[in-house]
Amino acid sequence: MKTISSVVEHYIKTKPFLLSALSQGIINLTSLARNMMPELEAEIGKDVKQGAVVMSLKRLSEDLNFRVNHKIVKVLKGIGEITVRSSLTDYTFAVSDTILNKQAELIGYINTYPEVFYTSSRGVNETNVVVSSSMNTIVEKLFAGEKQIERTDNLASITVKLPKDNISTPGVYYYIFQRLAWEGIIINEVISTSYEFTILVNDEEVDLAFKVIKDLKSI
Repeated sequence: MKTISSVVEHYIKTKPFLLSALSQGIINLTSLARNMMPELEAEIGKDVKQGAVVMSLKRLSEDLNFRVNHKIVKVLKGIGEITVRSSLTDYTFAVSDTILNKQAELIGYINTYPEVFYTSSRGVNETNVVVSSSMNTIVEKLFAGEKQIERTDNLASITVKLPKDNISTPGVYYYIFQRLAWEGIIINEVISTSYEFTILVNDEEVDLAFKVIKDLKSI
């Protein structure tokens, strides 16, 4: 038999932004309960008292506050060096039998220019190459025979070092990306390793994105 508490919890957990607002105590529980009533009653199959929903939300918010603030915040406070690079270009090519050789040539060339930014990721059908814009002519020459799907200029990267606890703490990336989304920041690419992640944003938004991430260390 479905209980009010279980239905309320399921409702909240399927709405990420609402979940975060509830955990931070910045939402009116009575108003939220009133809006939830029709859906909850349909789910349970009988009338539900608003007071019972408010109590369930209160208990859930207290539990979420503990889980979010005592685990995720510990990781965020341990954020290490934040590195920003500007004037980048993001290329997306279709995967082919020759593209790895092209990338090897590019890496060999870039190795002689230590100040140049380079990163790459490969999906099932696409390969992504991000380089300093000063390398655009070289990239276009080397990859001339490849199918270019997308090219985005005027990007900046923000690379963040995370503590080791991040790989055993659920919700760390969600929390970071949620804060960026709240500020309306569009993330063009995300590239990550075990203890480090890099986001690509428009040059015009990099200062705000940097501030958002930096401020997470003092929440």
